[in-house]
Amino acid sequence: MTDEQAHTLRESIDTISHGLGVREVGVADLEAGSRQVPDIFERVGASYPRAVVMAMPLNPATLEGVIDAPTPLYFHAYRQLNYRLDVAASRVAEALIEAGYRSLAIAASQIVGRDPPRGHVSHRHVAAAAGIGWTGRSGLLVTPAYGARVRLVSVLTEAPLDAGSPMPFSCGGCVRCAKVCPAHAISASGGRFDLEACYLKLTEFTRIPYVGQHICGVCVKACAPDNPARGIDSSGNPAQVSSDG
Repeated sequence: MTDEQAHTLRESIDTISHGLGVREVGVADLEAGSRQVPDIFERVGASYPRAVVMAMPLNPATLEGVIDAPTPLYFHAYRQLNYRLDVAASRVAEALIEAGYRSLAIAASQIVGRDPPRGHVSHRHVAAAAGIGWTGRSGLLVTPAYGARVRLVSVLTEAPLDAGSPMPFSCGGCVRCAKVCPAHAISASGGRFDLEACYLKLTEFTRIPYVGQHICGVCVKACAPDNPARGIDSSGNPAQVSSDG
């Protein structure tokens, strides 16, 4: 593929995805990503050198009722956004296949392992590798434009597209997610995210009427894009860029 052909294919991907409501599109180098996340292809069965990752923002109004637990309204918005992302991924995969490249759309939210729940591929790891955001204290992808208020989907592909570069950790002095986490799973000091505590709380939330799924939304709501504490440490000085989360 020539540089011009690669550019034309990327423009086609952007046109398709943006036309379906996608707001952020990136390309991840999965050969590099697999060195950081060795089991990235474990549940797919075949390796791919690239992934197109797409993000759609949640409507902030659907999060207004989320205080310390998910609501049926948030669950509906979550589910509908996943459906829209799956449609976008399918269309992008079709375009890549028509261009002659083996490609595979990965469901936005399909659980294929439990304790903790796991999908075919970690979309947030792929998105971080593509440089559309960074991994925040909560373990979620944080984007400059939308904070953590996004849902993600990926298309694995053999197309030799130019890949983005990971962003540095940029939460700065913001600890909003840690303060509101109902599971106390997020460390304000940059310690390890307690996935087990999070999963136990999510299991409790499955018993909420008309929710019935391992979702929360509390830290998602807390991570808004307009937070002035990002990039500022606790003393009010510009924060040093860190690679931890």
